[in-house]
Amino acid sequence: MNVQNSVINYQYPIHPRFFMPAYDDILKNYIPDAAVSGIMALLHSTNVQLKITRNRSSKLGDYRPPFRVKYHKISVNHDLNPYHFLLTLVHEFAHLKVWEHYKNKVAPHGKEWKLEFRNLMQPFLNEEVYPKDLLIILNRYMKNPGASTSNVDLLKHLRKYDRNNHYLTLDDLPENAVFSIHNGFVFQKLEKLRKRYKCRRMDNKRIYLVSPLIEVTPID
Repeated sequence: MNVQNSVINYQYPIHPRFFMPAYDDILKNYIPDAAVSGIMALLHSTNVQLKITRNRSSKLGDYRPPFRVKYHKISVNHDLNPYHFLLTLVHEFAHLKVWEHYKNKVAPHGKEWKLEFRNLMQPFLNEEVYPKDLLIILNRYMKNPGASTSNVDLLKHLRKYDRNNHYLTLDDLPENAVFSIHNGFVFQKLEKLRKRYKCRRMDNKRIYLVSPLIEVTPID
């Protein structure tokens, strides 16, 4: 299935009686085959709608509790590689499980979510699902998981499996280089702080902290 320029919007059934075998085939386009049965079991464990959606630069996935509707909502960007898609989907499903137990009474990535995420990921942390190099970094990450977009080491390893992994990131550029990002803004790269680079936006001269893994286009 070619999804490079498509918006994918599959709604999964909100009750097991609506199950159709075709949903297994749909998932195989996005996650490793060995993970499909486990994910189908999660999807059918509660009333949930899964949307496979367009690329969103601000987030990889999203969870919405059942406000005004009788089902949870999870969305995941369609262009993630299978290993990243699976991790993101389980991440969002952990938010769902925490909501079922605690509603909004606990922190989004607090100890309750970390425990739920570890438990849900455990069946997938094996070499049938993930390659050995990712298993090493994932097992390290799962000791204290959080938003994957804030873990530079994890993202670097996951991006090695992207369909197009030849893009430049901010980390690839020398200090003082000038570059643009997806929204057209132009910056100059400055020194690195603990996890992010200080960058000066050229139009307003303000300083921003930017992820080292943001995709960039150098400007001479």
